[in-house]
Amino acid sequence: MRPRLKMRLGDLLVQEKIISESQLMQALEDQRTNGRKLGVTLVDLGFIEEQELLEFLARQLNIPFVELGDRKIAADVVNLLPEIQARRHRALVVEADDNEALVAMSDPADLSAVDAISQYLQPRTIKLAVAPDHELLEAFDNLYRRTKDIAQFASQLQTEYEQDETLDLAALTLEDEGDDATVAKLLQSIFADAVQVRASDIHIEPDDRALRIRMRVDGMLQENVLNETTIANALVLRLKLMAGLDISEKRMPQDGRFQVKVRDHSIDVRMSTMPVQYGESCVLRLLDQSAGLLRLEQTGLPAHLLERVRTLIHKPYGMLIVTGPTGSGKTTTLYGALNELNKAEKKIITVEDPVEYRLPRISQVQVNAKIGLNFSRVLRTTLRQDPDIIMVGEMRDSETVEIGLRGSITGHMVLTTLHTNDSITSALRLIDMGAAPYLVGAAVRGVLAQRLIRKVCESCKTEVTPEPADLTLIRRMAPEIPADGSGFYQGKGCRNCNNTGYKGRIGVFELLEFNEGMINALRDGNMREFASTARASESFRPLALAALDYARQGVTSVDEVLFLAETVEEEEIRTTLIEGESEDSSHG
Repeated sequence: MRPRLKMRLGDLLVQEKIISESQLMQALEDQRTNGRKLGVTLVDLGFIEEQELLEFLARQLNIPFVELGDRKIAADVVNLLPEIQARRHRALVVEADDNEALVAMSDPADLSAVDAISQYLQPRTIKLAVAPDHELLEAFDNLYRRTKDIAQFASQLQTEYEQDETLDLAALTLEDEGDDATVAKLLQSIFADAVQVRASDIHIEPDDRALRIRMRVDGMLQENVLNETTIANALVLRLKLMAGLDISEKRMPQDGRFQVKVRDHSIDVRMSTMPVQYGESCVLRLLDQSAGLLRLEQTGLPAHLLERVRTLIHKPYGMLIVTGPTGSGKTTTLYGALNELNKAEKKIITVEDPVEYRLPRISQVQVNAKIGLNFSRVLRTTLRQDPDIIMVGEMRDSETVEIGLRGSITGHMVLTTLHTNDSITSALRLIDMGAAPYLVGAAVRGVLAQRLIRKVCESCKTEVTPEPADLTLIRRMAPEIPADGSGFYQGKGCRNCNNTGYKGRIGVFELLEFNEGMINALRDGNMREFASTARASESFRPLALAALDYARQGVTSVDEVLFLAETVEEEEIRTTLIEGESEDSSHG
């Protein structure tokens, strides 16, 4: 099928009075310099909405307009057109049988693209449809997964190993940098799949009868099971070589790091191995360096909290603690703050394990416990380097806490992290680690607690009524919520979200700024009074309520809110125990 426009697109749009003659002239002039298609140029200039343009094209060509988000498309149908051709021509096969194929394109009037696609889909005849460009790009990332390539290379590697049982796996992983080795191709496919689905971690786990490769996407693991169990050693060996680890040591855990380049993405990989029952488990944490360093306003902080955080970090001295469990985005927030503070007139030193982003003008120190270069030792030296701002990657021990607190009351701004679930617990945790309560009160300016919650998939979100028990819980948190439970959303599950109902995550924040009442309670060693004064502060809004705000806006689900609330509630129980122990010790 070769579509024909009776007139040129621009002339048709002018004739239908969708755009003006002057707008067309401006778009054509712009097109001559940028080389893009006229339709894209018109949309970018704001002369026409993409949806309106595509619907107009569909009418003129007498073809359907399709929205891909609502469609469930089979993998075997998609793969009729190779990914490289699909991306080149912005085309996706959405339906097919032995005779016909329905192909969605962003520009179905591109005759050369239609001809090329027809060649690939022979002997089928093609029927065209028009679809939004951004939906096509999203579909490519979701549908062209590397699972088929991974399975193919795994099978090939298994065959090579079985054909030569004396095969030296270490030599196999080293040959010619491994570019042509099957094990290298398998790893390249695994990394490409991880980058495509925006995975934060890759887990390689040998089992008795399977090799599991799991990827953490939006905080949840997605599993790919391979039957080729004997290839696990080759994978781990190759990764150890890339990270510079000891390939002969399989009985002890090892940590390392390396960089890989995947589809124009420079990925920093932190690797951890651990001996398990059927070999070595390997976990790879991925950090996309090519994404660039976020500014503070890009970290997801709401506007009202952003200004308060900015005020805190620009103070001449004191301590700001960013807290939350592993994977909650603490490092991203701290680097956003450093990015804003990084001026020629400020001396900034960071003490990290590991250094995750390389920053110009900032002196970054990587701790090395093997040679005694730990946080406390580096921090003591740092204070003699005339810094204005110090960033301590994590408060891990009592000595680091003591030096950090004293540094923050002697003219330095100290930014640091702590592994707790909420802001109130953080001050109590410092005291529990041996810090004097009066010192915590004098040094700490504020604590920013944060978590990441999953966002409801926009492609399949639908309004739902919470279960009666769930509704009771959220109305206990916010009594103003309607008794009928209206206004909440959940994802049904679609191909865009891998049938999870969620796509992407958003930060939830809780900022506790120390006021006079809290500081006095700390000086008196009254932890219960500190906690109650903090909760009563007018500017304090707990994490669970911040998450509930997003649920009421349709951004997240009630399930995510209740999961967060349950975690924080458990932490509050532990806080009460700490308060009681602290009071007992003070009375003793």
